[in-house]
Amino acid sequence: ERASTASQKRKVVVIGTEATISSQAYRKALEARGVQAKEKACPLLVPLVEEGWTEHLVTEQVARIYLDEAFQDSFKSADVLVLGCTHYPLLKPLLRRVAPAHVTIVDSAESTAGVVGELLRVTPVSTSTEDERRRMPRMKFFATDSVEKFRSLGMRFLGHAIEDVWHVDLEE
Repeated sequence: ERASTASQKRKVVVIGTEATISSQAYRKALEARGVQAKEKACPLLVPLVEEGWTEHLVTEQVARIYLDEAFQDSFKSADVLVLGCTHYPLLKPLLRRVAPAHVTIVDSAESTAGVVGELLRVTPVSTSTEDERRRMPRMKFFATDSVEKFRSLGMRFLGHAIEDVWHVDLEE
């Protein structure tokens, strides 16, 4: 919804993983709101983020290639870029430099979290009393890849250490 309200030109570019883009979920949702959408799969960005290369020259070059391809032809005038992957917010400063200057960047995860937070009326942990924090749900994380890599990446996303991370083998 934020992407559709942010777009004056009614043209939006969405970047995401192959799976996200092949679902066409963003395109369908935007078109239902009268906004043209061009979806672009950017499969190399996730491994670069997971490697910690969020400000690396290679990542910038890859992002530039993807965005040049996305913002061409009739979508040269698109005025919103939707980050359709949970890894991409870590690339926001880099994407801001690479995207056309007139483009607004919309973080779909941030928008969704804001709506969910409002719906659940969650009190931020930083403003909660000690008693409220004890009653809050405890988070457990499950990873199919390296637990240490998950902890490291999770800390970058959440801004604090995460503890309960368990490895899961999906073939068992």
